[in-house]
Amino acid sequence: MTPTKPLPQPDAESREFWEGVKARQLRLQRCRACRRFRFYPRAVCPHCLSGEFEWVVTAGKGTVYSYTVCYRPAGEAFAADVPYIVALVDLAEGVRLMSNLIGCPPDEAEVGMPVEVVFEDASPDITLYKFRPAAP
Repeated sequence: MTPTKPLPQPDAESREFWEGVKARQLRLQRCRACRRFRFYPRAVCPHCLSGEFEWVVTAGKGTVYSYTVCYRPAGEAFAADVPYIVALVDLAEGVRLMSNLIGCPPDEAEVGMPVEVVFEDASPDITLYKFRPAAP
C-alpha cells in the first residue's frame, strides 16, 4: 500500500509512542518524579522539569473535549474523506490528544461523548490511532 496522505515522522522522542501504536497500544510517558502523564512525547516533564520518565500502556479510553466537522478537506489527499471529524480527546490519564473520530456520523458527535482508541494501518511502517464511540 502506498500512502497518499502525509504520515507522522517518528523521531528519537516519539519513536516509542509510534512503535506502541503499531503494536496496537496507546503508550504515554509518565514522569517518575511527579507521576503525571504527558503528551506529546518529550525529554522533560512540563509539570516538574524532571527528565526521568517511563512509558505506560493506557486503556485508550476518554471523552470528546471538542470537535469539528471538516466539509472542506485540509488538502487534496483528504478530499475523498469529507465530511470527517477531527476531535480533541481527553484520556482518563489526564492528557489531551487530537485525532479523527470515526464510526460516528457527524450529526451524532457530541462533546463529552465517551470514546475508545482504534488503530488503522496507514503504511507498512506507520499505524495511526483514531477514536470511535465507546460501547455503552
